[in-house]
Order: sequence, then structure tokens, then C-alpha cells
Amino acid sequence: MSNADPRDELVEHLPAMRAFAISLTRNGSLADDMVQDTVVKAWTNIEKFQPGTNMRAWLFTILRNTYYSSRRKSNREVSDVDGVFTEGLAEKPAHDGHLQMMDFREALAKLKVEQREALLLIGASGFSYEEAAEMCGVAVGTIKSRTNRARAQLAELMGLKEDEAMEMTDDATMSVLSASRVSNF
Repeated sequence: MSNADPRDELVEHLPAMRAFAISLTRNGSLADDMVQDTVVKAWTNIEKFQPGTNMRAWLFTILRNTYYSSRRKSNREVSDVDGVFTEGLAEKPAHDGHLQMMDFREALAKLKVEQREALLLIGASGFSYEEAAEMCGVAVGTIKSRTNRARAQLAELMGLKEDEAMEMTDDATMSVLSASRVSNF
């Protein structure tokens, strides 16, 4: 038995490993990555290699197992070249929403009571104009007017321009500010 370090023999098998990896992957760059992964695995687990056995067979087994493991992994992964799926998974940091919510609450508190009431009934609570008018004991047109003026006043207090999107994390707040609920009188 020789006292030679089996790590010294790894380099001798690189060309054959690369050729085998290319035959498996049909992609030179992917093959190079697999050979590199194989060498790293072999190097870190060299104590598992039994001296006197076939180093080449041991390396090819690691390479083959690496290939099949990567294939199984790729079957579970979703290809997202354009980032479409990832974009849907991204979450906006909560602190922005909290700061905007604080600004919103301050602006809402500055509205006249009647306007705030109409806005909260229509926007946040989701009542129809007719329902809100009945609850407040006023005409439907009055509720529509109060809601419209309240939205405009809120936008002004918060420094929002007409075409500027407001990015909030709170759906109720967005519905309060949404002019899409305002119908023509």
C-alpha cells in the first residue's frame, strides 16, 4: 500500500469527467459546473474513498449522482426567465405602508366630520351611495358630493397629484381614496 494522497489523483480524471458531463448535459458550461461540483464533493468527502479502489469509478459515480440530483431539482423548479413569477412573489416593505398610513390618518382627521363620515361609509365600509345616504338621512347627491370633496381634500392634504399612484399596503385606505367608486351625479 502506498501513502500517496488520493487528492493528487483527482486532477488526472478531469478531462474524462468533463467529457462524461458533456455527454450527460449536452451543455459545456453546465458540464463544467457539474465537474466542479463533483470535485468539491470528492475533495470534502475524500475520507470516504477507499485507497486501492478505482478513483475514476468513484468520481464518475459522484458526477452521475450530481447530474441526477440536479435533474430532480430542476423538475421541481419553475423557469422564470422574465421574472414574471418572481415579481408576483415580491412583497413591498411594510414600513412604507405604515408611514403612508400615518400620513393618511392625519389627513383624514383634518376633514370635516360629514366628509369623513361619507368617505368612510362609501370607501372603507363598502356601502352604496344609497345606503350611506339613508344612514346619514341626506340625499344621495349630498353623499356623492361629500365623498368627492373628501377625496379631493385628502389628495391635496397628502400632496398627491391627480395622475400619481398611491402605493399603500392597506386595501381599505386605497378604496377610500379611489375615485373609481364615484359615479356621475
